[in-house]
Amino acid sequence: MEVSNQPLVSVIVPIYNGEQYVKSCLDMLLSQSYKKLEVIVVDDGSKDQSGIIAEKYPIKIIRLEQNRGLSAARNVGVKAAAGEYIHFMDVDDTINIDYYKNMAEALVLTGADLACGGMVNQKFRHKTIRFKQRKVYSNTEEKLKVTYVGRWGYVWRYLFRAEFLQKHNLHFEEGRFIEDLVFSVPAVYFAEKMVVVPDADYTYYERENSIMTKASKAHREKVHQDWLHAKARMLDFAQKHNFSIPGVNSGMLAYKLWKVKNLWANR
Repeated sequence: MEVSNQPLVSVIVPIYNGEQYVKSCLDMLLSQSYKKLEVIVVDDGSKDQSGIIAEKYPIKIIRLEQNRGLSAARNVGVKAAAGEYIHFMDVDDTINIDYYKNMAEALVLTGADLACGGMVNQKFRHKTIRFKQRKVYSNTEEKLKVTYVGRWGYVWRYLFRAEFLQKHNLHFEEGRFIEDLVFSVPAVYFAEKMVVVPDADYTYYERENSIMTKASKAHREKVHQDWLHAKARMLDFAQKHNFSIPGVNSGMLAYKLWKVKNLWANR
């Protein structure tokens, strides 16, 4: 794909007190082989040096006066994005150098609404998914099964066509954890075409004191309640649109066998 024909990719990076990761994240993004990137850092009311570090880079910075949460920061980023494609990047994770090159090329060549890349779980290897070849899916059951989105709804797995998000009014529910699941399941369902992409790996690191691993009892209860809320919304959506979700309310044996196979493959 010639540089002149490359679509603009908006990369939305919410940051809240992530000063120890900002430099490495932005260095990584600006070193991508795909150069037509719009990097949007949303400083979500950080109390540390996150915003000051980000200001040293040729990127767009949006500052929120107070901490509003990951969902709100992502929604703000989407509204500010000028790109034809949108990706959500967490500041403490990593991608391979050809990530956007391979993901954007797959969308351009197939005309798909979203691309799904590989996911490397640094802590739980059986939750690692990589694709061996580029392939387009349109069937609902196949899209849901190849991604197991009902189990692993992480939104950063996908590169979205911006018009697709607008068409289906896809946004993040604010004030909740487990926000990815309620976003990703409808996105995969609504996609008329979805392409899976080899050699595009996103590595997820589960950090101590992250949003999902904080130790306080009140926080754990909040996460649990929001998980129940997200699962209920996901199942309600599936019932409304008359489909089942592999690994959640259908295909449990196949999912367990796949997980065991994946565990051995990624040891």
